[in-house]
Amino acid sequence: MGNNLGISNTDDEEPSSNGTTRRDFLAQITYAGAGLTLVPLLAGTKDILPQAPPPNAETATINLTVNGQKHALNIDERTTLLDALRENLQMTGTKKGCDHGQCGACTVLINGRRVNSCLTFAAMCQGKEIITIEGLAKGDRLHPMQEAFIKHDAFQCGYCTPGQICSAVGLVNEGHVHNDADIHELMSGNICRCGAYQNIVDAIKEVQNIA
Repeated sequence: MGNNLGISNTDDEEPSSNGTTRRDFLAQITYAGAGLTLVPLLAGTKDILPQAPPPNAETATINLTVNGQKHALNIDERTTLLDALRENLQMTGTKKGCDHGQCGACTVLINGRRVNSCLTFAAMCQGKEIITIEGLAKGDRLHPMQEAFIKHDAFQCGYCTPGQICSAVGLVNEGHVHNDADIHELMSGNICRCGAYQNIVDAIKEVQNIA
């Protein structure tokens, strides 16, 4: 018996050569149109799962000095500093945000200058002094920038805060800050999705001694 479109209902249940029925196909299109993620019904499981890259990575011993301590890591030469810190040294204070150098959550200090560690190969940092958020404090004594961030409540969720603080320390070291506009411009690479920008500015101004 046909429906009002002149299509036999039995066709809906007859599987195609790859085992997918017309009803399954229509269901897939419906869910996709709703913005839902479905496993494609027209492909086998082996075709849709991400395939591991071939084991052709070249490893090397990378010597890093992080927060005053020397580390020798046998890692893929293409490993970013961010991944080396988080995955190999378990220094998870440095956050992985966008992984494209656009949010600043991964900011660390290299020879006193702020750097996006997600865009920097670990191999490029040999012979340089790397400071992460874990290395700013001296024992139980916080860095002045850390104290200022707490005093001015310059964070909410805290995810961007390590990168914000490292960037702020580097900014002060650069000596280019003279007013609020300078801070806004020179900290624009660090995004705070919670919108604590004015409090961050206030914290930096206190450390920089700007009225």
